[in-house]
Amino acid sequence: MDEALQRLLAAEQRAEEIVHQADAERDRIIKDALQEAHIEEERFEARIPELHASFIDKAEQRARQTNSELKKRYDEHHVELRNQAEARETEALDAAFALLTDPDTDH
Repeated sequence: MDEALQRLLAAEQRAEEIVHQADAERDRIIKDALQEAHIEEERFEARIPELHASFIDKAEQRARQTNSELKKRYDEHHVELRNQAEARETEALDAAFALLTDPDTDH
């Protein structure tokens, strides 16, 4: 019986050692995970200016492109209006001349 108790006591001590080791391992894993998370957070915070600059560059690029497209449309519209004015120039001159030469003409 003494031998059985000794084995049970040894098994209990071994189990306590295993639990103690598992607790220590869990604490080490948690500590490592926290440290790794802290390192990643610092790395991210260090990249914030770079990310911000990249965002600003892309926004400026889109603004330049939009501005260029608007200018192109404005120029096209201007050319179209100029062409229409030139196309109607003779008609306008004829109407003005008719008014000047015959004020009673209703144009």
